[in-house]
Formats: sequence, C-alpha cells, structure tokens
Amino acid sequence: EENDRKRIPCPLDPKHTVYEDQLQKHLKKCNSREKPKPVYFVQDINAGLKDVTEIPEKQVPISSLSKEELENLIIKLKKASNGLELHLKEQILSHQALQEALNDPKNGESAFKHLKQQASILGNMEKLHLLGPGRCFVEFGAGRGKLSHWVDVALQNVENVQFLLVERATTRFKVDGKHQRRDSVFERLQVDIQHLCLNKVPILEKKKLSVVGIGKHLCGAATDLALRCLLESYTACCDGENEEPAPKRSRNDKTEEASNNSADNESNKDVCKPVAGIVIALCCHHKCDWTHYVGREFFKSVGLGPVEFHYFQRMSSWATCGMRETTTKASTSEESDDQTNNTEEHEQTFVKTESGSDTLQGILSVEERKEIGRLCKLLIDHGRIEYLQQRGYKAALQYYTESAVSLENVLLTAVPSPSLIPEPT
Repeated sequence: EENDRKRIPCPLDPKHTVYEDQLQKHLKKCNSREKPKPVYFVQDINAGLKDVTEIPEKQVPISSLSKEELENLIIKLKKASNGLELHLKEQILSHQALQEALNDPKNGESAFKHLKQQASILGNMEKLHLLGPGRCFVEFGAGRGKLSHWVDVALQNVENVQFLLVERATTRFKVDGKHQRRDSVFERLQVDIQHLCLNKVPILEKKKLSVVGIGKHLCGAATDLALRCLLESYTACCDGENEEPAPKRSRNDKTEEASNNSADNESNKDVCKPVAGIVIALCCHHKCDWTHYVGREFFKSVGLGPVEFHYFQRMSSWATCGMRETTTKASTSEESDDQTNNTEEHEQTFVKTESGSDTLQGILSVEERKEIGRLCKLLIDHGRIEYLQQRGYKAALQYYTESAVSLENVLLTAVPSPSLIPEPT
C-alpha cells in the first residue's frame, strides 16, 4: 500500500524527500545532481591565493576585542589611509535609453531607484566610450539581466554586440527574452565566477571581440573574482595568442624606449588590450575574502596583512549600518545569494553585523563608526585600484548615485591607460 512506503531525505539535497524504493531512479533525474561541467569551467582559475599558510586562523569577533586592540586597529587604518584620496568625485549621470522608464509613473519607488542606478552606470559607460560596436559585454552577478538589457537598449542601432550573463544561481523572471533587437546575442553562463575561464567560452573563441566587464552591486569577493577573471585568466590567454604581432613597433618607440622602457612596453600593450573597460558598482565589502582579494600586495606595502584585512572588512559595514533606521528590514531571501541580488539593496543586510554590539557603544559614536567604516571600504577599494593600475589601466572610484538612492553608491571604472579618450565637450 502507498501508506507503507517509506520516504527518506534525498542524499543530494535533504531539503526534499523521496520514496526509498525509488531512490536510484530519483538520483538520475534529481535537479541537485552534479551536472556535466561546461567547457568554460576551470576549477579555481580565478581564486587567487594558493598558499594556505597565509590564510589566517579564525579570528575573534570585533565585539570580543579589548578597547586597546580596537584602538590599535583604528590607528593602523588611519595610518594606511593617510595620503589616499578620501573624497570621491561625484559622477551622477543618466542615459537617454532609460528616460521613458524613469518618467513612467507606474514604476514604484524601489523600481525608480534601480532605474536611476542603471541609468548612471550607462551614463558612465558612455562617458568612457565603452558603448560601441564590436564588443562583448560580460555582466557579472547578472541576476535577471536588467543591466545588460539596458545596455542592449542603448545600443539599438549598433552591430556586432554580444552579451554574456554570468550568474551561478538559477534565476527566475529573467528579462533575456524581452530584448527588442533580433540580432542581439545573449548567452547565460551558469557558473561561479571563481571557476569561469572566459577564453573558453565558445562565442569568445569564435569572435575575437574586446570585452567590457560590467556589474551592478557585485557582492564582496565576487568583484575580486571578476577582476581576476578579466585581467589574469582572460588577458593572459589573449596575450599568449597575440605573441607574434607583439614585436611590431612604431617609429617613435626607440626614442620612447630610451626615456622609459617599461612605460613604452605598456603603451604597446594598450593598443590591443582584450579588456576594453570595466564598470562595476561595488557593494558588501564585509563579504570580501583575503584569499580572493586582488589588493593583497597593496595591503602588505602599507604594513597590513590578513588579520587586519579580516577586521577591516568586518568594520566596513559600519559605513552603512549607522543609517539602518532609514532602511527597511532585510528579507530572508537576500541571504541566499552572495554575488548578486536584484530585489532589494544589499546594504539592508548590514543590520545583522556586529556594528551595533553593546561593547562598542561606549567606545565609538555612531558617526565615528560610520567614518571608520567608510575608511575601511576606501582602503579595500584602493587595493583594487592599484591592482588595475599595475595591469596598465586607468582606474577610478566615484559616487554614481545619491546615498538616498543607495548607500552602496561607489562605482569602480577602468579603461586602458594612458587613456586617449577625449573629454566630452
């Protein structure tokens, strides 16, 4: 009888059960079974640190630190931040492609905030001359694919444009099928950025297009993984393929070589950089990871290491949690995806961090905590800037939207350097 059959948790995913006598049949079709790895999957290709001895042991919570230990950390933070550009430039732009949606009264407050951010990201891309033909736009942490959708709308009359949407989670309510241009090529890559080898993606193997990396609220370590994906694994492979043309030099190279050999070599590489630009809205610094972080050399250069990084990334949440009374409560679904989230802003999850612990109340005021949190974010981001500069890019941080729209309002941009892009008149 049906009632006598026993149900057991599925060994692949205990969140669901299966009849014991049908287990073997179920395992062959279970959605949680291990699927064949795609051709572009290369285990840990963008993971970063291989030396486990450098990874610190589990640290005690900030709330358990003594007053002296906390003060020493803050002294180290301020010393390392000395000399950095502490006040970012405002670059709050818009783009014509979103004007109709921005003026649509049917859009609620939440939708309007997202549209304003997407419009500014597109405006910044246009300012950097990244919206053009012959490009492959790779959206990291794509979620529903809204940012790529608006880039596609902005490029209505432009040919030879591809989109790769990278998202490790299965996503519902995708907008991929709503694109107006029939010749738009959209491909989803369901893979963790940590394991994505771009040069093995068939469309990039077939068409040698320059890549533009984009992302809206690319969470914590996912930003570092994306930068490694673009500038280490992908760029290195492209450089290897282009080894033969490299010796060809312009007439002026000899004189430049005499004055600055290394600068000259960089300028030669700039002509054909496989990554044309990077535009990423940053967020969730408290989810960064020393293992993946691209700015480790910068941290070491200012006398900091994995222990300080651990505390600074935790303290970075202080920049936004002081304003938690103005944000709505985080939904539980927000915690299910580290890399991206398109329903609510990431900063709302900060209410659960250590910032409000009683032990800190007597040491630091809310305003002091916010300022320290901002310094932590800035220091972590500066490591990313130096990483990009060392690889021949002109990189910048700027505010791309008002804090009232999003507390996570910093945009990281990079284009090949020295940039020959003229300022718009």
